Amino acid sequence: MFSLESLAHNIDLGLNNIFPPTVALLSEMVIIGVGVIALFAVLGLVLVFMERKVSAYMQIRKGPNRVGYQGFAQTAADTLKLVLKEGLTPDGADKFLFNLAPFIVMIVAMLLMAPIAFTKGFQIWDINIGVLYISAISSLSVIGILMAGWASNNKYSLIGAMRSGAQIVSYELSAGLAILAMVVLTGSLQISEIVASQQNGWWIFKGHIPAVISFIIFIIAVTAETNRAPFDMAEAESELTAGFHTEYSGMRFAFFFLAEYVNIFIVCAIGATLYFGGWMPFHVGTWEAFNHVMDFIPGVVWFFGKTFGLIFLIMWFRWTFPRLRIDQLLNLEWTYLLPISMFNLLLMTIIAINGWYF
Repeated sequence: MFSLESLAHNIDLGLNNIFPPTVALLSEMVIIGVGVIALFAVLGLVLVFMERKVSAYMQIRKGPNRVGYQGFAQTAADTLKLVLKEGLTPDGADKFLFNLAPFIVMIVAMLLMAPIAFTKGFQIWDINIGVLYISAISSLSVIGILMAGWASNNKYSLIGAMRSGAQIVSYELSAGLAILAMVVLTGSLQISEIVASQQNGWWIFKGHIPAVISFIIFIIAVTAETNRAPFDMAEAESELTAGFHTEYSGMRFAFFFLAEYVNIFIVCAIGATLYFGGWMPFHVGTWEAFNHVMDFIPGVVWFFGKTFGLIFLIMWFRWTFPRLRIDQLLNLEWTYLLPISMFNLLLMTIIAINGWYF
């Protein structure tokens, strides 16, 4: 099976042959850091352009089509505008916290990239509690949002931040239970082992109805956690201008904007890993000939294909459903999703203990 494992191994071997172990390790960290920053930049450009084209398709219009070929340079032009734009700080704002908040949101997004397996042997940190690590670190992003809303000294920003805090903390429960259901099924928290357990079929198919229910709850919950419509109460333009980042401009606004799209990529990557095999090709039981043909497609292509498929689904939500009120949003979580998640986890536990999966 094709993988980038040999590339990572050769880089590690080459650096250790040239430099002492400590310098080689630091060099690898620098390369990884630059790589993650470059990936963030590319993801920001691609996902913003994709969002505009998807929304245009949903609304039967063209979307960006002037700057560059077919509008491909429109996002780059917008990025240049944000880089050159002056960053203003309101007079009444807490300047330290106001400036710190965007960096916290971006740092959290960067930390979440560590355990994600892009293809076989090509992952920053294959920690044995990868799923727990992602669940724990992702909870920290709400600190940056609350900090931005409070430090802005703007009532709209504060309301948006409070809404976001209530929303993220609430929907984390359902998202966590949905993930826990798959952990019970796979028997591991390690990303590489979860992917390996799907070698003869993805869990969305092998896990019966509880796996499908878990996936539906997961995709709804992470849509709410990333403040995406129809759960974008924290940024409700018609009510709160721009919510918690109303007072931000220039690069600090760009950090919030970029972090939102990177977080969408991360949660979709986790969904692709837990339910659709991550980088693992589509295999069916003992169909050796079929499985062999699927192996010709590189793992990184499978991974990004599945991830962008889920991203398209989340974008589809935005241009299909109307925004919920804050009471409807919280009622959906506490009255419906949370009880269903708890029952589904119990059902999945019974299935896992008795081995009733394929």
